[in-house]
Amino acid sequence: MAFKLAAILCFSALISLIIVEPQLAMAVSSGGRGGKYLYLTDTPPVDIGGAEQSGAGLCALAVTIHGYPCQEFEVKTDDGYLLSVQRIPAGRGGGIVGDAGARKPPVLLQHGVMVDGMTWLLNSPDQSLALILADNGFDVWISNIRGTRYSRRHVNLDPSKPEYWNWTWDDLVVHDLPAVFDFIFGHTGQKIHYVGHSMGTLIALASFSEGRSIDKVKSAALLSPIAYLSHMTTALGVVAARAFVGEITTIFGLAEFNPKDEAVSHLLKALCAQPGVDCYDLLTAVTGKNCCLNASTVDIFLKNEPQSTSTKNLVHMAQTVRDGKITKYDYGNADFNVAHYGESKPPAYDLGNIPRDFPIFLSYGGQDALSDVKDVEALLDSFKFHDIDKLHVQYIKDFAHADFIMGVTAKDIVYNQIVTLFRKLN
Repeated sequence: MAFKLAAILCFSALISLIIVEPQLAMAVSSGGRGGKYLYLTDTPPVDIGGAEQSGAGLCALAVTIHGYPCQEFEVKTDDGYLLSVQRIPAGRGGGIVGDAGARKPPVLLQHGVMVDGMTWLLNSPDQSLALILADNGFDVWISNIRGTRYSRRHVNLDPSKPEYWNWTWDDLVVHDLPAVFDFIFGHTGQKIHYVGHSMGTLIALASFSEGRSIDKVKSAALLSPIAYLSHMTTALGVVAARAFVGEITTIFGLAEFNPKDEAVSHLLKALCAQPGVDCYDLLTAVTGKNCCLNASTVDIFLKNEPQSTSTKNLVHMAQTVRDGKITKYDYGNADFNVAHYGESKPPAYDLGNIPRDFPIFLSYGGQDALSDVKDVEALLDSFKFHDIDKLHVQYIKDFAHADFIMGVTAKDIVYNQIVTLFRKLN
C-alpha cells in the first residue's frame, strides 16, 4: 500500500527533477531506443526556452512565429480563477476567422498534470497536434488549468498564499472544464471536440460521468488515459516508498508543489543518490520507454516544463493510486467527508454513467509506465455497454506516455486517426 501511495507522488516529484537537473534527464543519441531520442525530422522545432521570463503569451511564443493566427483569452471560473485560453482559428496563412466567419468545428486541447498548453506545441508545425488540427480546418482552443504559468491569477486570491492552492482535480471537473466549455460554446455556437492527455483524460471522464457540459461536447479523444492508476509503475518506486513517509503535506508543508523549489531539488537529488538508482535517463524511468521523441523537442520540453500544481491535487491523485477507485477527494476523516459530501466516504465517479452513444477515441501504449495496460483495461471495462460504433480503441505497442504528445510518429499513428474521426462526426 505504501508503495502505491508513493508511486504517484514519485511521478510528480521526479518530473520536477527533469527541469531541476536536466543533465540527468536523458541520454541523447542519433539513433537507438530505450530512452535515447532520435533526430527524425529535418525541421527542428523553434527553441522557445526562456519563455517564462519574457512575459510573452503562448500565442506569441509558439504559434504566430510559425505563421498561424492566434488569439489570447482569459476565462473566469465560477470560483474566481482566471484561466489563460488560446485560440488558433485557422491554418497557416489562413487569417483570423471571427465568430461570424466560417463555422469551423471547435476542438479543445487539455493538457495533463504539471505541464501546460505548451505541450501541444513542442514539435514542428507538421508534427504538433494543435497546428495539425488548424491546418485541417478545425477551430483549435488550448486550455491552461489553474496554477500553471499563464493561469496564476484569481479575482481576489494571491498565488503566493496557501488559499489559492486549496484545490484538487475535483475542482477542475467542477469549475475549470465547465467554464472553458461554456466560453468556447458561447463564441462558436457549436459542440466541441475534446482531446485530453494524461490528467486531461481523468477530468474529462469524471466530468462526463456527472453529466457536466456533456451537452456541449461532440466527442472525446483520450490519449494515455489515467483514470485508474493501481498498476502504475516507475523505476524509482521502491526508493520513493522509503522516502515518502506519511502524507505529502506533512513532508513538504507546502500548499503549492513547485517543481523548481530548492527543497524539492534537494529531495530528488537524495533519491537519485540511493544505491541501485539510475537517474541518468529519468524521463524513461518516469514515463516508460518512449520510442519516438525528437531530441530537440525534449530539450524544449525541459526548458518549459514542469509547472506548479497544488500539493492537495497530488494527494488526491495518490488516493486514486492507493484505493484503486476514482473518487472525490478523501479528507481523511469521516466527519470532514460528511461535512463535504453528506457521507463518511468520498463519492465515486461512475464512468458507466457516460452516455453510451457518446463518441470516444481512446489511444494507449504498451510501454507506458503511467497509463499501464492493466489500468486501461479496467477503464475499458467501464465502457462494456457502450455502443460498439461509438467507442474507438487504439493500442500502440511501442508508445509510452510522452510519445502521444511529443512523438514524431504520433501524427501518422494517432493524430490522423483523430482528424478522420472528427471529420466523420461533422
